Amino acid sequence: MDESAPILLFDSGVGGLTVLAELRKLLPQAPVIYAADLAGLPYGEKTEAEIAARVAGLLGRMSERFRPRLITIACNTASTIALGMVREVLHVPIVGTVPAIKPAAALSRTGAIGLLGTAATVRQKYVDDLEREFAHGKRLIRHASPELVATAEAKLRGETPDPAVFAAAAAGLREQPGGEAIDTVVLACTHFPLVQDELRAALGDNVTFVDGAQGIARRVAYLTQGQGFLRSSPDVAVVTGDLARAQPLAAALKTYGLERLEPL
Repeated sequence: MDESAPILLFDSGVGGLTVLAELRKLLPQAPVIYAADLAGLPYGEKTEAEIAARVAGLLGRMSERFRPRLITIACNTASTIALGMVREVLHVPIVGTVPAIKPAAALSRTGAIGLLGTAATVRQKYVDDLEREFAHGKRLIRHASPELVATAEAKLRGETPDPAVFAAAAAGLREQPGGEAIDTVVLACTHFPLVQDELRAALGDNVTFVDGAQGIARRVAYLTQGQGFLRSSPDVAVVTGDLARAQPLAAALKTYGLERLEPL
């Protein structure tokens, strides 16, 4: 294993930075390439076929170009739709992201669990299977809130989020049958922890939020244990589409250790 071989973190946008933050805690010396498909954002409003084809194509290109030791799909929507396909065609370890229903079910005292995600994620059979396996006997209340993705991206660019977006997300959960009893909320999009404080203000301090970032980081650390790491150059973020669109994110990216911003 080449010690300078990077870990590739892939997301539709900047949500995967929440995974990168946890990964830095466990593997601070690991070289990282962060890839954001800004030209394809938002994924949650695309069809399953569009997402699968796009993710497989991009990861195939990046695997050839960057020769990563491991790929993390730090996106719930892409993982629930394309993870199996990508694992079949790429000969590199791949870690996906799934809604953290199992830990949420263990934490909930009322048995009412909210799940916020994109439209594509909340309708997946994969989520049905997780609910059946880990939340049997509990109530999983789902709500698609695609507006939170754009709001999280805007916040990272330094813009002030619109409180109405968070109020609408909270109402989307609370106003469903049993929603008044929700005490645990699964953030089933890696973007959403970026606006967790705003969601807490809308849903109340008695709600516990759960996401998969720590679990993903632990899995990556496990799969790379015993490997040497050598960061021979500053970590980089690569983006699809117009690089100028990503420039307002440059300052925020640097706070995550991504010193350079380049086109894919």
